[in-house]
Amino acid sequence: MKNKYIEQFEAKQIEGKNVPDFRAGDTLKLAIRIKEGDKTRIQNFEGICIARRGNGVSETFIVRKMG
Repeated sequence: MKNKYIEQFEAKQIEGKNVPDFRAGDTLKLAIRIKEGDKTRIQNFEGICIARRGNGVSETFIVRKMG
């Protein structure tokens, strides 16, 4: 059971954000921000979701690159 303050904080973090619904086995297209020195760039990445763990703000997922 989570602390009620942590639950309130997580609810505010997710509020108003469009979180897509996906499952393990789905193909995902991601745009990842990469920082190199003082420059940043966006790199597109496509792969298959092989795992999804947790929920809310602390949720993680693993994507294996295709091709």
